[in-house]
Amino acid sequence: MTESPPVERALIEQFLESLRELPDVHAELDALESGASADDRVDAQIHLNVAGKSIVLLVEAKKTVYPRDVRQVLWQFKSLQHGRYADAQNFLIAESLSPGAKELLRAERIGYYDNGGSLFLPASGAYVYIDKPTPKTLEKSVRSLFSGRRAQVLHALLVNHEEWFGVTEVAEQAQVAPSTASDVLGELERFDWLVSRGQGPSKERHLREPGALLDAWAKQIATQRAPTLRRYFVPGAKAETLIEWLGQVLDAHQVGYAVSYEAAAQRYAPFLSGISQVRTRLLASAGADTAMAELDARIVNEGANLVVIETKSAGELLFRQQVGSVWLASPIQVYLDLLRGEGRAKEMAQHLRRERIRF
Repeated sequence: MTESPPVERALIEQFLESLRELPDVHAELDALESGASADDRVDAQIHLNVAGKSIVLLVEAKKTVYPRDVRQVLWQFKSLQHGRYADAQNFLIAESLSPGAKELLRAERIGYYDNGGSLFLPASGAYVYIDKPTPKTLEKSVRSLFSGRRAQVLHALLVNHEEWFGVTEVAEQAQVAPSTASDVLGELERFDWLVSRGQGPSKERHLREPGALLDAWAKQIATQRAPTLRRYFVPGAKAETLIEWLGQVLDAHQVGYAVSYEAAAQRYAPFLSGISQVRTRLLASAGADTAMAELDARIVNEGANLVVIETKSAGELLFRQQVGSVWLASPIQVYLDLLRGEGRAKEMAQHLRRERIRF
């Protein structure tokens, strides 16, 4: 987290300009004392006057800050010797601050500013709070964590959230390369959602905040493109019997599938009096086409009782569970799918999380 002087200077200058744009605010960069010890050293000292109120900001400049980095910054601030300033305010500026980092800083009443324009100044007699969207570079990085093969690692961690694991182990469970697993674990450590023990090849991690990780994934669902759906009508079959028939036919043709949404949630944790539709992930294959023909499934625009979710890889069927004679998507996957649903799907998602997932 050590930044080069040019980066620090650019951040500080941008912060000063933002301060000076505020009404009744005057900001000047003070010269740092050359004889300051390492414990007293900060990246900048800014004298601030807000509507006649004088404040000294002791500034640390970083590049990208996650919750884990905030804990390091808190330690740095606590080590500073600045008793000579009655109104000294610890302040962190960064190119980007994760939402979790901002929350921690606010809880500790540490001021912050990022390139996106977010500003928090909790000084005595001068309170400023401007919340802007996360800078696009950080937003893109976070978004990529919840998609593709990286999401498979998250899925593995949530399903096995009570266990300790090494990189190789979680890579095998998630069916990804060890390098992908290692990258994801590193990101999660920065969010402070993991704890670790050991060193080197024997290092193990434990997901201590499964609820926070699932909450973050749920928020990303709203920003992701909905999966492609194919709608069918299977004559002579109600949803309750269709799910059994579907499982029998797909198993007979050795087709990989996982029922999700309401039909799966109803089996994990009954909530509705009845369902009208079965939605399933289905791996495309000649066997899948034969199975759909055997079901006499007809493509429709309205009135579908069977919906197939386009599935590109076996990784999307990870951690499915056989309940009775039917393969269901994992409760985690069903919960996330329901958040995209209509009607009472979101209520059902919360019921499933409370009754089956339990974090």
